Amino acid sequence: MTSAPRIAIVGAGLVGGYLGGCLHGHARVTLVCRERVAAMLASTGIAVSGGAGPTRRIAPPELDIALDVSGAAQADLVLVTAKSTATASIARALESVLEPEAVVVSFQNGMRNAAWLRERLPRNAVLAGTVPFNVASPSPGMFRRGEFGELMVEDAPALAPFVPVFAAAGVALARRGDITAVQWAKLLVNLVNPVNALGDLPLRAQLADRTWRRCLALALREALAVYRAAGIRPARITPMPMRWLPIVLELPDALFARAAGTMLSMDPQARTSMSEDLRAGRRTEIDDLNGEVVALAASRGVRAPVNARLVELVHAAEQHARRYTGPELLGDLRGAGSAAIASSTSVPGSAR
Repeated sequence: MTSAPRIAIVGAGLVGGYLGGCLHGHARVTLVCRERVAAMLASTGIAVSGGAGPTRRIAPPELDIALDVSGAAQADLVLVTAKSTATASIARALESVLEPEAVVVSFQNGMRNAAWLRERLPRNAVLAGTVPFNVASPSPGMFRRGEFGELMVEDAPALAPFVPVFAAAGVALARRGDITAVQWAKLLVNLVNPVNALGDLPLRAQLADRTWRRCLALALREALAVYRAAGIRPARITPMPMRWLPIVLELPDALFARAAGTMLSMDPQARTSMSEDLRAGRRTEIDDLNGEVVALAASRGVRAPVNARLVELVHAAEQHARRYTGPELLGDLRGAGSAAIASSTSVPGSAR
């Protein structure tokens, strides 16, 4: 590739806006986004901060913004950063516009998005990927990265031309031969999403509170048991092994801050994408996160009552905007686990 690659970011919300701002100037970037986001960016431009570099600002006239996937028609690389709930429709739309040489990377939550894209885009190289860091938007047009970590992408020859571009932009690509294990690990990390959404608090404030952490520990411990039943070994993508995390989460606040202080180093206003979805009245990704744990458990003839209850509560909140205190949610989840503890088909330890 002798000139700057053309990169389309489909679903340019928090993660997509951040990546677009970083890649601008290193590639010819097109942001494909909803009308509301497009209008905001056309007014404010983009500012990106966090990671290793200073704040970068891109003025509105410098941005290439599209309202539909026709903006990806000439792209060499397409980054799909939309919610999992939009993947099927995006795949159908991309089918009619992409060149066969275009590479597609799914930077989305959940386990199935790359497979859905491959089904519709058999001519294209479609790669799975994960984003390990959180992005907050403290003001319109500002995208602030709250944590460190490299983007992780399924290793393939088609990715090679883009690796130096991302490195120069400060968002290096880690090429992984174990991307499925990486995705299973990221799914565990994302189990915090419904807890954060149902509490409607900044994530750092929640993680500083032991009661909220115990809610997450219940979901994590149960998910890890389901993984063991399914023979799944998640990759190591966090400083602390995931099997230790439920124990660490239940430590008193002062001990937790000492043992896992990096978890509290995020932007103080950061929230999960699921929290933002509930606030905006949008459909969430709960079925692709905790729902995936429940489905995996069912496939192995066991149950995951805590994660199943979180799925129920989020779907209810999508309709009625119910929010919980820490003690309320912890009591509800413990009750769900206790109701199933006597069943021979429940996951051992799910009510602890």
